[in-house]
Amino acid sequence: MKITGDQQLIKKMNKSIVLDTIRQRQPLSRADISAGIGLNKATVSSLVSELIDSNLVTEIGPGESSGGRKPTLLLFNKNAGFAIGIDIRVSDLLAILVDLEGNVLHEKSVSLTDFSPEKVLEQVRKTILLLKRKLPESPYGIVGIGIGVPGLVNEKNRVVSAPNLGWDNVDLAGALAAEFSDNIHIDNEANAGAIGEKLYGAGRDSLNLIYLSLGVGIGSGIIVGGELYRGTSNFSGEVGHMTIAENGPLCRCGNRGCWETLASEKALLDRAAALDEHDEAPNLESIMKAAKQGDPAAVSLLNEIGSQLGVGLANLVNILNPELIVIGNRLSLAGELFEDAMLRTIESRSLSYHRKKTHVDFAKLGIRSTALGAASMPITAFLTDPDVTID
Repeated sequence: MKITGDQQLIKKMNKSIVLDTIRQRQPLSRADISAGIGLNKATVSSLVSELIDSNLVTEIGPGESSGGRKPTLLLFNKNAGFAIGIDIRVSDLLAILVDLEGNVLHEKSVSLTDFSPEKVLEQVRKTILLLKRKLPESPYGIVGIGIGVPGLVNEKNRVVSAPNLGWDNVDLAGALAAEFSDNIHIDNEANAGAIGEKLYGAGRDSLNLIYLSLGVGIGSGIIVGGELYRGTSNFSGEVGHMTIAENGPLCRCGNRGCWETLASEKALLDRAAALDEHDEAPNLESIMKAAKQGDPAAVSLLNEIGSQLGVGLANLVNILNPELIVIGNRLSLAGELFEDAMLRTIESRSLSYHRKKTHVDFAKLGIRSTALGAASMPITAFLTDPDVTID
């Protein structure tokens, strides 16, 4: 009998559910899967056999018996393939090679001095090729590439605008697809960071969270009900352009008093440069070192940044009432030095009922949040279609 399109779709969906169950609950038996998802044992056995044939699942031997024959336990084969995640930043790019569970095998950081799309693309290509040379043997090799960009990315994977890079309307995915893969995902770096922290970091147990990316600018990725909120045009999360001070500093967007002009890494460095009498421009590391040594000017600068961060965060608490706020990217490295001022400001400016259940934490993945979130996108796409074949 010919299988109809609907039956094929149902089978594909069931196979995806079986694979996801193994990934989430491994090690477990076929009987465990059947009991957990409600499919009969014969169907589960058939789907598991196909997943084993596809090298996505492996058998690891017998488990504990509940009275009869010992069941054979199953594991997700995290080494069936690998993905590359890239975080393009204003001063450098970070690239990582991960297995299908997001474990980092290799990473490479490359300084950027020329931010033209052509030069950045050249560095991205070189870095991908370098990581591919470190690839362990596997059935599927590189299953895809994910890239986080500090700018607006539309539904078609095109970078509409990245002001800090000087980019407009750049087709990164199209430029890379012919050489590497058609499973290429481009997203805003804060969205990727939110996904990274949700899957692998501070947000694992949270359904509603805000990931705040504190770098040259301020961006956010918003997770609602466990899913990324993208907005009507895919451009949600530009919290750095909330007006915090009506007549504040001029922002690159043309407005005045945007949050990122007062509370970003760039805002900190601009203020430090105005105070510093030396010719050498200050950097985040030198300010942190000075503050840890008790330098009053450095301590004051970081307290001021913390207070300004608290103002914007209080707005987010009042508006979105999140379960968790995760602070990441470069400026989070100084978190312990501005945390008290930030939390005091949130406490004094947010509504008490709203902040009662909101927790503020720093990224558990450090500066890898975006790269890991970017890498997870092609992995998710690859595993969503378990009817893969080996060339």
